[in-house]
Amino acid sequence: MSDEMNGTGELQAHMLAEALPFMQAYENKNVVVKYGGHAMGDIALGKAFARDIALLKQSGINPVVVHGGGPQIARMLQKMGIESRFEGGLRVTDERTMEIVEMVLAGSINKEIVALINAEGEWAIGLCGKDGNMVFAQKATKTAIDPDSNIERVLDLGYVGEPAEVDRTLLDLLARSEMIPVIAPVAPGRDGKTYNINADTFAGAIAGALSAARLLFLTDVPGVLDRSGKLIKELSVAEARALIADGTISGGMIPKVETCIEAIDRGVEGVVILSGKTPHAVLLELLTEHGAGTLIVP
Repeated sequence: MSDEMNGTGELQAHMLAEALPFMQAYENKNVVVKYGGHAMGDIALGKAFARDIALLKQSGINPVVVHGGGPQIARMLQKMGIESRFEGGLRVTDERTMEIVEMVLAGSINKEIVALINAEGEWAIGLCGKDGNMVFAQKATKTAIDPDSNIERVLDLGYVGEPAEVDRTLLDLLARSEMIPVIAPVAPGRDGKTYNINADTFAGAIAGALSAARLLFLTDVPGVLDRSGKLIKELSVAEARALIADGTISGGMIPKVETCIEAIDRGVEGVVILSGKTPHAVLLELLTEHGAGTLIVP
């Protein structure tokens, strides 16, 4: 046997030895992965992501994928000649826009992800909140300060919703059937309307209902950074709140971290913010000692 082959074998054995305790720790546990950002638009990263999810299932872990699709929705609206209107920085979703949102999220994007995972030899199934009455939504209520009058006003965002009820029955059934759910964040309201829900919020609600061991947010950033730009490996909820208060966590990272805290309040054991641009980020986070992002714990 050549030294090169021997070296490769040793490396593989070392990697398996490191991963094994983590595989055992997560065996039969629910892990929810929110898939979005630039990783979704990159074919190579998409295939690597699908391989990670397939490997988790093969390791005895129950992965559940929730995905977004903002850029794809924007492109389709443009193609259809539908102009987007924004209130307080948030897209107003009227009836016509909602039809496109549902078509893109629960249709084309959802089936692309399902096909990628199935190509890795696993059984993925595409769903949205409507399937099996999994999620019921309520109309989102958002407020903004009017710049002219400085008075707070309620924004009407149309068919933008928030998860009000989550039923895990279908997800438990799929886990027992060795199937991987891939879920689009679209859900009905008790009023009979269909609502578009922010994918991060939707993933948090699903993870909470499943008492997930981990909720992973694949983003366009490595995680939470300190003031010198260095990755913070782990934070408690209290530490995360303190970093928001002192301005270390700022801008778009604030709602991300707040969603992590909400998920922990719902019963998730740990939430991770990590970069979807890192190949095999999901495996690195779950099955290695050092992880790949920022872990937020109670």
